[in-house]
Amino acid sequence: MTMAPQYRLLAALLCVVIATACAGGPRPGAAVAQLAPLQLADRTLAVAEVADNTPTPGLLQLDDAMRGFVARYVPSRFAPRQRLTSLHEAVKGPGALAVQYDPFADGTASEVFHSAAANCLSYAHLFVALAREAGLDARYHWLEERPQWTRLGERVAVRLHVNVIVRTASGEQYMVDIEPLQSRDVAGARVLDDSDAAALHHNNLAMEALAGGTLELAWRQAVRALQLSPGLSLLWVNLGAVYRHAGQLADAEQAWLQALQLDDRDRSAMNNLVLLYDRLGREQERLFWLDRVEHYRQANPYWHAWQGDQAGEADDWEGALPHYQRALELAPDDNHLLYAAGIIHFRLGQYEAAGGMLQRAIDAATRPSDIRYYRAQLQAVQRQQLAGHQSTDGLGSTRM
Repeated sequence: MTMAPQYRLLAALLCVVIATACAGGPRPGAAVAQLAPLQLADRTLAVAEVADNTPTPGLLQLDDAMRGFVARYVPSRFAPRQRLTSLHEAVKGPGALAVQYDPFADGTASEVFHSAAANCLSYAHLFVALAREAGLDARYHWLEERPQWTRLGERVAVRLHVNVIVRTASGEQYMVDIEPLQSRDVAGARVLDDSDAAALHHNNLAMEALAGGTLELAWRQAVRALQLSPGLSLLWVNLGAVYRHAGQLADAEQAWLQALQLDDRDRSAMNNLVLLYDRLGREQERLFWLDRVEHYRQANPYWHAWQGDQAGEADDWEGALPHYQRALELAPDDNHLLYAAGIIHFRLGQYEAAGGMLQRAIDAATRPSDIRYYRAQLQAVQRQQLAGHQSTDGLGSTRM
């Protein structure tokens, strides 16, 4: 178990890959009720039918075997931290459940318990259910991964992870993961309500159905997700994708605009509109959203860091440095950006500047593993500086 001042990392997550795509409009809940029906070749599906026809399973429901498991491995006499550690070891350890990661293993807590296979979200269902049975304050926790770009500079996906956060009465917080993210890859985090987690369950099923070409099921699941959590913009984006596949382009447009009303900085949502307006020949609107995409991209420190990484891969360290300098203007306390800038200075033979950046990275870091790594890199730079020559042996890369 690794420790950090804010979070103690134990060891679960679901990668939800979202395609995201502004204007005024009704409040999210009202907007769901006003959604356009899905027009199929032989029939029309109405929103009013969804709640009855697409029920939400008991994601956190326990059976007798699960209660017995908690009673056996997590005695109530244990202190909260000991209960958490014991539960985690029992769920992950080879002598008990030994739950294994499977990206396709959607399911309820009970299904995961009996199959011992889970993706990140279904593992979170299991751990939240068992931890609460053990008297722990366990909640779903959302992590957003830093955006990724193609070599042409197009952002292709935002990856979201769901894990579990457990809080003790003393104020300590622990994160539980089946597939932990590196800290450098996390762009944001927040606690989710149970209804949000249920919505993500339906969202996953919607995207699986869409990938399989089952439009009716995809639409029902996407709408059910929004009925549970209308304030999550990614759900509106995915509903827009369903409408687009159904050929209901006006309805797709409205879904993406609603997503942007909830999150007006969503570049992926804007990209969806750019592509839609290009398809429809609506050039003025296409250019408007294209300009917004570029504006937000230039305001994103990780876009500039990505450009620096591309230059670094080509051994163009002089070209890489200005990109990281711009990234640090936008995010001056990001320890990973500071570290990468330090490595670039080192590659340029600028030892004093390299040491200064690495020290700033150490000062800004919160995770002990990051601090240890940065200190080792700083010591390597200092040794080379004393030796009076440059060698990159043993130094990390700038790759974020």
